[in-house]
Amino acid sequence: MKRRIAGSTGLRVSRLGLGTLTWGRSVNRPAARELLRTFVEAGGNLIDTAAAYGSGSTEEMIGEIIMRDLSRDDLVIATKSGFVHEGGQRVMDTSRSTMLRELDESLRRLRTDHVDLWQVHAWGEAPLEETLAAFDLAVSQGKARYVGLSNFVGWQTAQAATWQKADPNRTPIATAQIEYSLLARRSEIEVIPAARALGLGVLPWSPLGRGVLTGKYRTGTPRDSRGADEHLEWFIEPYLETRSRAVVESVVRAAEGLDLTPAQVALLWIRDAPGVTAPLVGPRTADQLRELLAVEDRELPGEIVDALDDVSGGPNPGR
Repeated sequence: MKRRIAGSTGLRVSRLGLGTLTWGRSVNRPAARELLRTFVEAGGNLIDTAAAYGSGSTEEMIGEIIMRDLSRDDLVIATKSGFVHEGGQRVMDTSRSTMLRELDESLRRLRTDHVDLWQVHAWGEAPLEETLAAFDLAVSQGKARYVGLSNFVGWQTAQAATWQKADPNRTPIATAQIEYSLLARRSEIEVIPAARALGLGVLPWSPLGRGVLTGKYRTGTPRDSRGADEHLEWFIEPYLETRSRAVVESVVRAAEGLDLTPAQVALLWIRDAPGVTAPLVGPRTADQLRELLAVEDRELPGEIVDALDDVSGGPNPGR
């Protein structure tokens, strides 16, 4: 698999990342093991997780798989901190003490002495400079190699990256992780331009529109889908409205004409969108992953890209 540089850093990542949000819930240990091994065998190296995924169980699974089957040096492990559980509810806590404590717990679960990319999971109530100071300390201690942002809007992204750039002793922000797909193009307005201007790599999550762009929801909600999962039903529902259906139908027609699957078309569109470093895909089976890996050497024709741009919100300002 081809590699790309993450922003203005020396971090080289595969141009497809493996997301692990559902590991431990709808993806059990044997399936997770097969997914990660298949991904690495295809040349992938970027695996994205978070302390909040499965309340830590996802990181534990990843650590076990690496110890059993893989070389730590073959992976770029990205994790996130900032979500904690209090009183039975998940809340944001991006204070320096909590961030650093969560990182230590992540390292223990992942069975490694460092993560390659440590990200703040979302904007929190703690002063931004306090959160970013945790980044600086973690990097100085060798617990993180690079740092990044997740789910920051445009002005938040610019503020964080500019603060770090203002002092050469601070650790530069390497990446911005955002939702981005044919069904979610809001990031093109501010986040992606900010990332481009400030030298950040962009890591889109849910690049297949939370699974809707695969076409599986065209005639209803499959019983084995995320939309039928009581924990994720709320996550899928916003993309099942009329406007989304029009985009999905366009993707399906493009797939038919190109002898590809809808998922492959949607992935190619986002993988090669301006500013993107690596979309983070979350297949639940190795067969789903192989479907996405099969288009490593494919590109969408320009006229198809333009047509998909138009139906999903207009020309991409970065093209």
